[in-house]
Amino acid sequence: MHSELPASPGTAQMPDHRVEITERGSFCFAGCSCGWFRPARRSRELARREAAEHLEENTAPES
Repeated sequence: MHSELPASPGTAQMPDHRVEITERGSFCFAGCSCGWFRPARRSRELARREAAEHLEENTAPES
């Protein structure tokens, strides 16, 4: 079972950003494992673009 508790007291890891696009009828919903979400969109492309922008804004550059 996965625990959301930190590995040791005083430390916590940020959740990975895993974006999911869900379709219900003619609407698309974009949401992320961190709790971010966008309201339903009729445009699949707009939902995908918003999800990609969220990932881009929240992904640390690799050094």
